[in-house]
Amino acid sequence: MSAHQTVLVTGANRGIGRGLLSVYLSRPNTTGVAAVRDPISATSISLSSLPLGPGSKLIVVKIDSSVTTDPLAAIDFLKSEHKVTSLDIVIANAGMVEFYGDVTQTPIDGMKDHLNVNTVSVLALFQAVWPLLKEGKTPKFITVSSTVGSIGEAEKWQLKACAYGASKAALNYLTKVIHIENPGLIAFPIHPGWVQTDMGNRGATNNGLEEAPTTVQECVDGMIDKIDGATKEKTSGTFVSADGEKVIW
Repeated sequence: MSAHQTVLVTGANRGIGRGLLSVYLSRPNTTGVAAVRDPISATSISLSSLPLGPGSKLIVVKIDSSVTTDPLAAIDFLKSEHKVTSLDIVIANAGMVEFYGDVTQTPIDGMKDHLNVNTVSVLALFQAVWPLLKEGKTPKFITVSSTVGSIGEAEKWQLKACAYGASKAALNYLTKVIHIENPGLIAFPIHPGWVQTDMGNRGATNNGLEEAPTTVQECVDGMIDKIDGATKEKTSGTFVSADGEKVIW
């Protein structure tokens, strides 16, 4: 029998997050914690229909990325109501991109919103999950980033997504420091690709494409492969891509 594993995924009711959660829930002896903004939304309620592997179960918790107190409340709920004593994998998947345009047109409040949701909320999440994560078996903390946040590739992409890119660059730095400060933890940012989610397709149409080039399934398969195979020595502290391509900071 495989050892029990507990996995927490934020933004788990749609797109990439839902795809990742479904894979983990289908495995045996796995507790999949779905962190969602609104647990009573139709997409959140529908998570209960995902197939479960033998001995596996689903727990839904509320984590709204715009509310920095939500992660700690969710962890308290997991400990008190579900007797969760450890986390093995935490995937910070929830994020936002709401504005495309030149730097001169980027709203100041929009920049703040992107930093709060894409960076500050991940800091709050890590601080909340760390007491349980450090009790996990080979614990992993993965942040879903983007090559749009790669400073070295900024001239290559030129997607006019200043607020989004800056928030992902900050997320990359945060994840790198988490790796450095915690020798027993595997931590790395991963670029999922340009994926056919609501957010990915919106970005595609803003850049003259009909839809994003990568399917959710292709993305999830690649991400799961990289997360499963991640080690402290070879993966932690590097910028990983779901398709295996090297990503520069």
